[in-house]
Amino acid sequence: MADQSDVRRIALALAQTSEAQDHFGFSVANKGKQKQFVWAWAERVDPNKPRVPREDVVAVRVSDLEEKDALLASDESKFFTEPHYDGFRAVLVRLAQIEEGELEELIVDAWRCQAPRELGDAFQWEGP
Repeated sequence: MADQSDVRRIALALAQTSEAQDHFGFSVANKGKQKQFVWAWAERVDPNKPRVPREDVVAVRVSDLEEKDALLASDESKFFTEPHYDGFRAVLVRLAQIEEGELEELIVDAWRCQAPRELGDAFQWEGP
């Protein structure tokens, strides 16, 4: 079982990663821009009110929609999506349902999707 502290520890162990100041999210610098790769899911609780960030679910960037579909099909208790993410290369992850090793793999892969190619190619994950 994982939580936001695990997400933070894993994400910040990755090169050139920074934590957002205004929400729970992590990005990597790429061509002068911050590219987010993992962030807290904000749920639409009331259609007439702003979304509410959830501490128990994160959105994780994936390489393509095929990877997203494969993750969604692999375990409905861990992975899900919502209409807001239709056509978007990210999957929602229930932290209480995922083991730390699998979470590490997802976050590292998400970071590689957003990092500059030369940084991603050169980076060797050794864990936090």
